[in-house]
Amino acid sequence: MTYAYRCEHDALGEVRLPVDALHGVHTARAMEHFRLAGRPVHPALIAAYGIVKLACARTNRALGAWADDVAKADAIERACEEMAEGLLDPYVQVDRLQGGAGTSTNMNVNEVLANRALELLGHLPGDYARVSPLADLNRHQSTNDTYPTALKLAAVRLLCTLEDRLVTLQEAFQEAEKRLAHVVKVGRTQMQDAVLTTLGRTMSAYAEPFSRDRWRVYKCQERLRVVNLGGTAIGTGLAAPRAYIFRVVDTLRDITGIGFARAENLIDATQNADVFVEVSGILKACATSLLKVCGDLRLMASGPQAGLAEIRLPARQAGSSIMPGKVNPVIPEAVSQAAMLVMGHDATIAAACAAGSLELNPFLPLVAVCLLESIELLTRACDILARYCVSGIEANEAQCRRYVEGATATVTALLPVLGYERAAALAQQATETGRTIRDCVVGAGLLTAAAFDELVCSEAVCRLGMPPNNTTESAVAMKEAP
Repeated sequence: MTYAYRCEHDALGEVRLPVDALHGVHTARAMEHFRLAGRPVHPALIAAYGIVKLACARTNRALGAWADDVAKADAIERACEEMAEGLLDPYVQVDRLQGGAGTSTNMNVNEVLANRALELLGHLPGDYARVSPLADLNRHQSTNDTYPTALKLAAVRLLCTLEDRLVTLQEAFQEAEKRLAHVVKVGRTQMQDAVLTTLGRTMSAYAEPFSRDRWRVYKCQERLRVVNLGGTAIGTGLAAPRAYIFRVVDTLRDITGIGFARAENLIDATQNADVFVEVSGILKACATSLLKVCGDLRLMASGPQAGLAEIRLPARQAGSSIMPGKVNPVIPEAVSQAAMLVMGHDATIAAACAAGSLELNPFLPLVAVCLLESIELLTRACDILARYCVSGIEANEAQCRRYVEGATATVTALLPVLGYERAAALAQQATETGRTIRDCVVGAGLLTAAAFDELVCSEAVCRLGMPPNNTTESAVAMKEAP
């Protein structure tokens, strides 16, 4: 079998390509030299690049480009739209880690768009006299303004989905708060019994950080809406008409419906990448919330016979190949690993952004890898935690009741009635005798069983502060201690 090839050349020489390949010489060299991540450019970045190229093409067209060749202009725009829709993803094949500040991605995109436009016009790929990757698809552009703009667009779109999943997770914990509001449990500080609370209050405290995370994610999108598109190589707008520079971001805003704005200082926006560090910090905060909450869920569900066993997590898979009946907290464990990876990505993003030099940061491909993956990891983590874990949490009410009746922490709820010294003596007595606090209190005639239960009920332990005259007959039925 014989294969048909076409030859393309650049300043370094000639390269043979399959005759129907949509990529060109630059992509071929990048595919040979950058075999690092083993994965192509993130689909969200490819789609965003298609939108950025569409904005550039429409702006150039509005300023008179291709005025004598409407079919060419239409084909270029249609190719950009196809890339924005994800239809050309298989042809953007360069490794997502690459040298050149993203030039290989930009050129892969340019070559695919040019060759797809040629197909739409009825020409074979490689007929660059008709549609050129550089003269047409890269017209008035540079990698240095299109790549960071596409990255910011991709991040904003992914952050919108993350925001939605954070709302879902927050609501899942709020639903658990209502469902478990009646279950009194022992609260702990420094891993030691402290005072009484409820599982409902515990769940409410888990909902709040995700509410804050949702707000942070929403607000941080504003930082990403300032772009350097039109700044070309280093932010001076070299080789781009002033009319193009002043219009291209407006066109991008019209296409996306996102409030993009041209940076006031394009040179600053081209060389400084600190905004990505800021956004990554927001993602790290979310990861921190997930890791803390998942650790708590695992601890409260530990056992089930030899641990805390205050709650039951939904069983999702068998836990061991050798220990029969073992079920592990796999959802919190998986989410914890995603959170840890996001924290690692944050450190990498900080290092990459700090390593920029003079007028450009050449490490944006690494920033793109870590930032987009972090957003997706958190999005999926919030989704599976809400759907496969939080929504199915159950209370082990009997176990919680045993802890409440037996833990010395329970005497704190009796302080308004018994006073500190008597409560401390009761705690010591319970510890030394192995009896429950309830037995000690009721047995000594200090409180009736009903009064004890009222002092440790869910309403009482959740009350903010002590009510005035906290010695009512309903709450207290004391006798003088013998």
